Amino acid sequence: MKYKLSKHATEQIERRDLSLSLVDEVTGNPESVIKYDNCVSVFQKIINDGKNNYLYRVFVNTCKNPGLIITVYKTSKIKKYENKI
Repeated sequence: MKYKLSKHATEQIERRDLSLSLVDEVTGNPESVIKYDNCVSVFQKIINDGKNNYLYRVFVNTCKNPGLIITVYKTSKIKKYENKI
């Protein structure tokens, strides 16, 4: 998926020590895509870092062309989002 990063997303990727290759993996091959609202979708994928599984969530404004990534985060609380994967 082609995308641009918002300033906020860029800051969060750096602050949370995430990589752009993981963002590419989640947006290019998601396990699920949830329609958050009219223009925002959440791309999700569980990825193992070698020790633990984490759910990566990428919020994308899909009304923009290319898509604008709003924010990105990972969570170990996979069960919280289990019905949304």
